Amino acid sequence: MNYQTFDPSQALSVFVKCYWTLEAPEATEPVKERILPDGCMEMIFHYGDLYRQYNSSGDFVIQPRCFVFGQVVSPLEIQPTGSTGIFAVRFYPEAFTPFTKISPRSMNDRAVPLKELFGNEGINLENEVLCAGTTMQRIKRVEDFLLNTLRRGLFVDRMVRSSVALIIELKGRQPIGELTGKLPVSRRQLERRFSTAVGLSPKQLSKMVRLQTSLKMLSEGQFSCLGDVAYDNDFYDQSHFINDFKEFTGLSPKEYYAGNLRMAMLFSSS
Repeated sequence: MNYQTFDPSQALSVFVKCYWTLEAPEATEPVKERILPDGCMEMIFHYGDLYRQYNSSGDFVIQPRCFVFGQVVSPLEIQPTGSTGIFAVRFYPEAFTPFTKISPRSMNDRAVPLKELFGNEGINLENEVLCAGTTMQRIKRVEDFLLNTLRRGLFVDRMVRSSVALIIELKGRQPIGELTGKLPVSRRQLERRFSTAVGLSPKQLSKMVRLQTSLKMLSEGQFSCLGDVAYDNDFYDQSHFINDFKEFTGLSPKEYYAGNLRMAMLFSSS
């Protein structure tokens, strides 16, 4: 499995966290990969074979060739149908809003085709990226499209951007009541504006950021037991940590670590 990340241009650096590619040969026995959400929406281009996407009931659909995946708020598993070739754009939590008029919350747990989001321009982008021969050419096509879309006068809610930056800086550890106390806005106003721009509540994003921090600590061997991880990340106790973990993965940390780390850890490290 070959996974690489690439930085965006300066003009898009406040919107795009990174570009990434993933390539892998067809596996004899393809495994399901459980994805832990991180609050970032992604634009995905499958130039390899497509992926199955499973829900919590075990039913699956085949993902579109090119799409934007909304916020992951429920347990999600994916599985390759052949060889993997993926080029993707990872947006900051609040930063996809300027590129579409569709509500981010309506995209939660969905792979939304580019045609549905952008019409004929989405179809043209899909064709250009899939026909490009190199990663640098794909990045150029995507950046031209995103910059052209931005010129239409769309913008990111500055209050939401500030609160997202604070949540990430504090690694999701600060209670939302204390967070709003640092901003010139009420909790209800922040939650409404967050839902519009991010597709999540501030509390949901904080949970995701804190879980990602915990997962990285565990993977790097910084702690030998879950209790220490829970304490260091300001969970009430180990049970609180396990409950939050199950909310997004459908598994306990022990079950998750039994065989679902490969792709999740690639994504959480970027």
